Amino acid sequence: MQKRNTLPYVYSVGSQHRYNMDYSTILTLCSFSFLAGFIDAIIGGGGLIQTPAILFTLPQYPIPTLIGTTKLPSLCGSLMGAFQYSRRVAVVGRSIGPMMTIAFGASWLGSLTLTRVPNSFMKPFALVLLVVVFIYTLTKKDFGQVTVQHISARQQRIRMWTMGLLIGFYDGFFGPGTGSFLVLGFIALVGFDFLKASAYAKLVNASTNLASAVFFISERKILYAFAFPMAIANLSGAFLGARLAILKGNQFIRVFFLLIIVATILRFASDLMV
Repeated sequence: MQKRNTLPYVYSVGSQHRYNMDYSTILTLCSFSFLAGFIDAIIGGGGLIQTPAILFTLPQYPIPTLIGTTKLPSLCGSLMGAFQYSRRVAVVGRSIGPMMTIAFGASWLGSLTLTRVPNSFMKPFALVLLVVVFIYTLTKKDFGQVTVQHISARQQRIRMWTMGLLIGFYDGFFGPGTGSFLVLGFIALVGFDFLKASAYAKLVNASTNLASAVFFISERKILYAFAFPMAIANLSGAFLGARLAILKGNQFIRVFFLLIIVATILRFASDLMV
């Protein structure tokens, strides 16, 4: 019988995990991570692919450890997406900076809460919210096609800070769909178009992913042997996804947004029916 190519022993830094691991496991997770980075850079929703993939592939590990492992790849992808968008979309630091700070703190708190209480109740809530988002976006043909300045600067700051608090906590606590919720918020509440909303969303998402990554590192709940190659794959996917979104513009992002919302709805619905 032919011997499988394996990495004889791999350690999770700072933990007691020691395990056999074959190359096919890494390649599988990296493939899903690449696709997640690609989709997430366009409109968010990469967690729909990356999180279930690692939960299914490595069921022997605790869920917080697997969620923590996905945070490094997500962080790398978010940073790459933010960098690509910032080269083409003007970002005002004095407005996004405080929001990122608030989102960072909220995400840290969400990750802490995840290790203390179950998060199963989030799926029904997120499912209902996503159905409403899909119907609204589908019926509003001009939604997110142009930037609309319809609120004062003060109101804009308040809405962005509130988004940072609520969505930041959600990302640290649960996660899937965070990028899509951020894009929706920037369009519906702040008045951005899809391209500008995606650029701002990537910066905030990078902040929430950083907070979660730091938390799970401090808690020793990351499997680095998986996280590092997945991070390279996610970053590569994000590079291509962001470039494509910038090239194609608002209408392309809107269609992609609807597709990801549908995929998220189906995913949550299937989980609830099991």
